[in-house]
Amino acid sequence: MASVETAAEHERILREIESTDPNCIGPTLRSVYDGQEHGLFMEKLDVRIRNHDREIEKMCNHHFQGFVDSITELLKVRGEAQKLKSQVTETNKRLQDDGKELIGSMEELKQCRVQQRNISTTIDKLSHCLPVLETYGRLQEQMRAKRYYPALRTLEQLELTCLPRAGQYRFCSIMADNIPKLRSHIRDTAMTQLRDFLESIRKHSDKIGETAIKQAQVQRSLDSSVPTQPRALIGRRSRREASAATGVEDDTQGGSPMSEKDSGILDVEEEDEDDEVPGAHDLVDFSPVYRCLHIYTVLGLRDTFENYYRKQRRKQARLVLQPHSNMHETLEGYRRYFNQIVGFFVVEDHILHTTQGLVNRAYVEELWELALSKIVAALRTHSSYCDDPDLVLDLKNLIVLFADTLQGYGFPVSQLFDMLLEMREQYGEILLKRWNITFRQVLDQDNYSPIPVSTEQEYRQYTSQFPLQDPELEKLPFPKKLPFSEFVPKVYCQIKEFIYACLKYSEDLHLSSTEVDDMIRKSTNLLLTRTLSHCLQYAIKKKNVGLAELVQVIINTTHLEQSCHFLEEFISNITNVPPDTVNAAKLYGTSTFKDARHAAEAEIYTSLNAKIDQFLQLADYNWLVAVQGGGTLAASDYLVDLIAFLNSTFAVFTNLPGTPVEHATLPGKVAQTACMSACKHISTSLMQLLLDPEIRQISIGALQQLQTDVIECESFASAGPVAGFQGDTLLLAFSDLRQLLDLFTQWDWSTYLADYGKPTCKYLRVNPHNALALLEKMKEMGRRSTVFQFRKTDRDRQKLIDTIIKQLRNLITQHHT
Repeated sequence: MASVETAAEHERILREIESTDPNCIGPTLRSVYDGQEHGLFMEKLDVRIRNHDREIEKMCNHHFQGFVDSITELLKVRGEAQKLKSQVTETNKRLQDDGKELIGSMEELKQCRVQQRNISTTIDKLSHCLPVLETYGRLQEQMRAKRYYPALRTLEQLELTCLPRAGQYRFCSIMADNIPKLRSHIRDTAMTQLRDFLESIRKHSDKIGETAIKQAQVQRSLDSSVPTQPRALIGRRSRREASAATGVEDDTQGGSPMSEKDSGILDVEEEDEDDEVPGAHDLVDFSPVYRCLHIYTVLGLRDTFENYYRKQRRKQARLVLQPHSNMHETLEGYRRYFNQIVGFFVVEDHILHTTQGLVNRAYVEELWELALSKIVAALRTHSSYCDDPDLVLDLKNLIVLFADTLQGYGFPVSQLFDMLLEMREQYGEILLKRWNITFRQVLDQDNYSPIPVSTEQEYRQYTSQFPLQDPELEKLPFPKKLPFSEFVPKVYCQIKEFIYACLKYSEDLHLSSTEVDDMIRKSTNLLLTRTLSHCLQYAIKKKNVGLAELVQVIINTTHLEQSCHFLEEFISNITNVPPDTVNAAKLYGTSTFKDARHAAEAEIYTSLNAKIDQFLQLADYNWLVAVQGGGTLAASDYLVDLIAFLNSTFAVFTNLPGTPVEHATLPGKVAQTACMSACKHISTSLMQLLLDPEIRQISIGALQQLQTDVIECESFASAGPVAGFQGDTLLLAFSDLRQLLDLFTQWDWSTYLADYGKPTCKYLRVNPHNALALLEKMKEMGRRSTVFQFRKTDRDRQKLIDTIIKQLRNLITQHHT
């Protein structure tokens, strides 16, 4: 059993040896040597080898003839192959000999093709690199020339077009790395130029505004003959402005839209020789603004730039709108203030119309509204300090020119004209103050004497100053006197000057003729009713004014009153408004001069009475004097002097106006009133002196002396010191005193007591109270006499007086009841 297994194992091993790769036979052989049947295996192996040899031999025997035939044919082929080899070798030799030249040519051709390919590659690369270098070179040149907007365009072309085409080169990488730095440099430089520009126009806004205002003046002078353009105050448009307005720069020329001057203010010496006023665009180089705007637009930072520009301009606006503290002192201060504001808004208007959206209309209008409120507030404040009408008038003209200038640029200025109408009231008050001083000077310097004229020339000179219409005076020969004093023509001329001053302020305020006329009339009424009236009252009321001066004041005011309708015509002529226009204000000159005349008349009466009082203070009656036995009594010295004074005074009243005029007094009425007032005052003063409570005793002798003085006064009244009194009218002033003295001197008490209260009573004007008071003083005098003298007649008289006193008291009681 074991031998059979061993034989089977050996058979398997042999098959493995036959079928396995020789390189892998090791493990199989090892299994043979590991076993103990090595000899047996070797025998099996020899048997297998012999079997294979017998098979090989059989196969060789089977194919041997074919092999022999093949060898024979092969030997035949060898000879032919030798011949062919010789022919091929010979042909190859000939071919080699013939191909050496061709190979050389082919090598040369190959080399040429390589060079050509290299050249083509180089040309292609250079065609992409040269534009980069050229563009970068142009960029550097533009940067050196400070033409930043073209440089930014070139930088954009370099980054987006040239560098991507060039490929990956070191110099391209360097350039690409420098591009952000160049952009930052351009942006910062443009912003620096913009700051310089803003600072420059801030400093030179005064000059810009002055030029714009001059241009407005020139345009306004041409408006009457030349039709205005829509924006009349915009000067001629230069090519520089046109190119700036488009916002496009010529890259082919490498230029910027305007001059590269960064100061912002150009030299205007190159202006045309026609002396045309340059416009704002001729003075200001706006290229920094346009350049910076374009640069920030390209960089995608337009909003940032707009916000920065508007913020800075708002700050500048606040500075410009802040007036100097002493601006109100001189007109130059106001002019500089207005020039700066005009310069600011002229620049903004130009920016508005030459850029697309940097500033818009809403922004400019907002700035103008802010400015307008501050301007009006500043002018109201500073103009209130002004007390010079000439300065106010110049300021008004400056404000009008300022408003017209900005209105030409499209800014609403109605508030400025409303403020000018407010200033008109202030101007009127200042004028009134000045004319108050002028009127007082005229009144103080006047001599209050009729004006003497010796020649026709002098006469015409005065009548040209004052509308005197007196045919009787013109017929008189020279020399002659005008009825009024110097202050009449002077006051009349000053009133006309005041009207002219009011008219000057109303010019260019866009008011209708009716409004101007109304304004002038109201101002003139204030001048007449307030200023001139106060001055006349001052002249009348001041100390040391004599009666002659007061009389002349009455004459002067009468003539001024007559001239009022000439002033009405004068105002109508200069305003072209008929005086009979509906709602037209009337001058109050008539009432003003009438009031002044009445005040002068009252002052005459008051002054005359005061003078009379001075004489009456000299009265020194002896109230206890006894009755003189014989002869006539003489009037008191003080009364004689008083009557002499009155006679000389009333002689002056012959110069009072005697021609009836509208609203004037009747002829001689002032003199008559003064004379009547003087007589009444004398009578009343003597009555008060007689009834003075401090005088406790009065004798009949004193009453007789007083009666003598009254007779002297009645003589004066009867002599007619002033013409025009009818009958004994003037004597009525002394009737109360006369009847009282007659009652006591004639001792006619029975008649008085019997007829008291009847219209036919002889002593109708005797007041029982006055009679009782005087009787009490006589009773006291009688009582004093009876103490020392015990005559029966005196005692009887004293009893009579007591009886009359009782009757008078009963009469007073009954009358009172």
